[in-house]
Amino acid sequence: MDAATRRWRAALFLFMLAAGTGMASWVARTPAVRDGLDVSTGAMGLVLFGLSTGSMAGVTASGPLVRRHGGRATILGGTVLIVAGLLVVAAGTALPRAAVVFGGLALFGGGMGMSEVAFNIEGAAVETVIGRSVLPVLHGCFSLGTVVGALLGMALTAAALPVGWHLALVAVLIAAAGTRAVLAIPPGTGKETAPVATGREEARGGQLRVWRDRRLALIGVIVLATAFAEGAANDWLPLLMVDGYDVSATVGSLTFLLFAASMTLGRFVGGPLLERYGRVLAVRLSCVTAALGLAVVIVAPSPVMAGAAAVLWGLGASLGFPVTVSAAGDHPHDAAARVAAVSTAGYFAFLVGPPSLGFLADHIGLRLTMGVVLVLVAVAAALAGALRTEHDAPDVDGEQGPGTHPRTAPGAARDPGADPDARPAPVTP
Repeated sequence: MDAATRRWRAALFLFMLAAGTGMASWVARTPAVRDGLDVSTGAMGLVLFGLSTGSMAGVTASGPLVRRHGGRATILGGTVLIVAGLLVVAAGTALPRAAVVFGGLALFGGGMGMSEVAFNIEGAAVETVIGRSVLPVLHGCFSLGTVVGALLGMALTAAALPVGWHLALVAVLIAAAGTRAVLAIPPGTGKETAPVATGREEARGGQLRVWRDRRLALIGVIVLATAFAEGAANDWLPLLMVDGYDVSATVGSLTFLLFAASMTLGRFVGGPLLERYGRVLAVRLSCVTAALGLAVVIVAPSPVMAGAAAVLWGLGASLGFPVTVSAAGDHPHDAAARVAAVSTAGYFAFLVGPPSLGFLADHIGLRLTMGVVLVLVAVAAALAGALRTEHDAPDVDGEQGPGTHPRTAPGAARDPGADPDARPAPVTP
């Protein structure tokens, strides 16, 4: 790997770590923000709706922005929104003004949504250049950031540091990481060179064009299911432990911390698993592991067993999203558009799907409601064969193992006679 590509990859890792820290820092201080605003839990729910609204808008806008301006420009815009959002939330908490916090969360969510889809496109491009998996570790950096942010939030809460100063500090860290990323990312990744379609119908047709591919549609189902499994734990696991197993809120939070830590571990160690066994078997094993963990969480006779099962749930949910996004990018012409489409679908499932479980939980309880997630993960395991490409068959010498794909095949990334110091060309659809 040449120096420019190494800086490119390192910048992506650093920014995702900072973004995860920022998200968890906000989550860890939500009780203090509610107390500072002096609002009810219901009113705080309306404030939090700003984050969901902004995230949905950012995810929706990211793909078209990358196609028009490229990944680097989109990440720059997302970084500006994230930093501005955290500063506005800090100001709204200090004033205190609930409407200001709502607006800050909308900016923060919009920046996160824009950046994460663009980072998936950049990560897939790096994979193509170096011939090795990158997206699992990239998402692992975000998961590690959430663990760091949660621990930082607990420490600063214990130290009685005001929320405003805490979030302002995190904003400065994200601004530094974003600046590093923008300087290291090559321009034009994912940018379309063809004329932009004119007219509403033509634009809509261009956005839907990639979904005509049956393989991509199946990949989309897998990413929906795996994102749903991850989001369900983020939204409901602590409350499931409290309501379903009659434990304290502290134990519920500890269970979620175990889940987050196991997801982080799974994403960092998933690379060798992918290299050895390929995407199909890796994702299938991951889904089976997640399904086993979910089943035990649903029927476990004790909270200790359920907590241990949450580790399996986290390990199983770790690889599905990044590996399916990587598989979506296996296309000679529409790589960036396909990655954007699948990433957007996954983030929609992540943001919209798990909250909808609450309506069913009102009738049958959270433990039984997780059966819906279990079924979806089983479907993803059954469809994992869609991640296979024509490169997956062993060659005549038997050197190419099952599940190998262009990014892991030896020699696929670079011409042996090429200049080793040359900067990689941006990947365009």
